[in-house]
Amino acid sequence: MRPLVRDEIAPLGPYAAVRDAYRRAVIAHKGARRLGVGPNVTLLFEDRETLRFQVQEMLWVERIGEPARVQHELDVYNELMPREGELSATLFVEITEPGRIRAELDRLVGIDEHVALALGEGDGARVVPARFDDKQFEEDRISAVQYIRFPLDAQAAAALADAATRAAVRITHPVYRHEAELPPGLRASLVAGLSREPASLLPPLPEPGAAAGPDVLLETAAARVLRPRSPAAPGHLEVEARAPCDPELDPATWSAVLEVVRGVAREAVARGGSCRIVADLTPGEPPRWQILPKAR
Repeated sequence: MRPLVRDEIAPLGPYAAVRDAYRRAVIAHKGARRLGVGPNVTLLFEDRETLRFQVQEMLWVERIGEPARVQHELDVYNELMPREGELSATLFVEITEPGRIRAELDRLVGIDEHVALALGEGDGARVVPARFDDKQFEEDRISAVQYIRFPLDAQAAAALADAATRAAVRITHPVYRHEAELPPGLRASLVAGLSREPASLLPPLPEPGAAAGPDVLLETAAARVLRPRSPAAPGHLEVEARAPCDPELDPATWSAVLEVVRGVAREAVARGGSCRIVADLTPGEPPRWQILPKAR
């Protein structure tokens, strides 16, 4: 696949208008390209859309807009782009108990020699060893995130495309022996990616000159924190509930919204010494709170 270029990345302002829809589309796309291998290892097979999303979200979270810094992020993620005749994946070692993470990772030292794509069954199976990124390894430890590639020659690509041929990711590490067959949807997506780029999932951006919405800084199930496009003062933020104002609204929902308001207010006080909170409670409309810091 060809590398991502700057013209394919949405600037921060237009991206704000389509981010929710884009995230939903990419989350569904990534879900179809994810494969669990045993209880603690997951592979996410990358393509231009998964990597474009990573770039967009990095720029969004870090508020990066300068061309040179945008290009730097593109360079970083383009290194993960699958090349011609190749599958690329991010391998995650997922340990949920914090106290066990280091010990479990230490037990998996050497896993880079024990991950493969198996095409076929028995002694006649074609085994394609994964190539790990050497830059991620130290002599006696590994990280929980690894970048791997499966280079496919013409025969391997044909076997992957043949639904009658079993295809599975196999891990044969002495302390972690597991195998997972590729589901039909994932397999079809991988085969398609060997011959063409995926369709863009980024929704159409607002036309130039169209009214831009506020920046969304934080989203929870109950509320979101916005930076108004026309702030009344430096540091002005707005908390908007997701549900309309209703006296009968679930108390737990009200509590969750107000906890977001308190959190934003605490940060404003920490920055400015004090703040003013203005509530707008209009029946039928989402409740809003304006957080206006005061200068020290």
